[in-house]
Amino acid sequence: MIVGMGEALWDLLPEGKKIGGAPANFAYHISQLGFDSRVVSAVGDDPLGDELLQNFDRRALRYAIEKVSYPTGTVQVELDAAGIPCYDIKQDVAWDNIPFTRSLEQLAQHTRAVCFGSLAQRSVVSRRTINRFLDIMPDGEGQYKIFDINLRQSFYDKEIICNSLKKCNILKINDEELLIVSRMFGYPEQDMEKSCRLLLSEYDVKMLILTCGINGSYVFVQGDDSVSFVDTPRVEVADTVGAGDSFTAAFCASILRGKSVRQAHELAVEVSAYVCTQHGAMPELSRLIKDKLK
Repeated sequence: MIVGMGEALWDLLPEGKKIGGAPANFAYHISQLGFDSRVVSAVGDDPLGDELLQNFDRRALRYAIEKVSYPTGTVQVELDAAGIPCYDIKQDVAWDNIPFTRSLEQLAQHTRAVCFGSLAQRSVVSRRTINRFLDIMPDGEGQYKIFDINLRQSFYDKEIICNSLKKCNILKINDEELLIVSRMFGYPEQDMEKSCRLLLSEYDVKMLILTCGINGSYVFVQGDDSVSFVDTPRVEVADTVGAGDSFTAAFCASILRGKSVRQAHELAVEVSAYVCTQHGAMPELSRLIKDKLK
């Protein structure tokens, strides 16, 4: 089982509302690549919550989502001239209050890979649930706990980041987030590679994925002095919402299929570039892309 855990919500985009939330995006894309996935989150007992679950059903996206007595989450998304999103994330919503249930405990025991971030840990309830899930999940070879850091607004602190780094074995971070973390931890701000190597060694992370927008992306592997770098393809951008989540999903799917780090990196770049050419976070991937993992 592959799990995306955390926020499930509506992105309120200029052209209308679309399903969003990094964990749901991750779970959807990895399901398109042939894996049995689940979204773990919470929605409100309200029309937006009902509509969100109906949309998941139409996409054949499976989920472990509880209805709670808080409103379904929404994010106001504004795009700049380059299609880069700016977010206004509403607080005290359903995904801030994900309960830990017996069925969630059973799911954790049968999960091979999970992707989680910092945003859903802004509240005590969801943070406890995420940490209990991570602790129950099996450890060992072929088990992946992916911390896609996703720093948003002011919804993070050093304690949350440090704890998550201790629990993950794959870290995904972008260049802006790396600068914030480097300042927070006292790392050299002008040496991205040194900061990445320090994170790998100090937190015993197996792999670190660094994305730098149009300036390409890198994958660092613990114990390997070499680095994988792939240029970002030049495409006509519709918007970049969900592109990073599709990158994570494609990379994880490739590693689970036994591909090399380089092969996983190249497919992740191809998938995220394709998603940038589409509107919204959950476009259907092309048949050409899907067939690459068969």
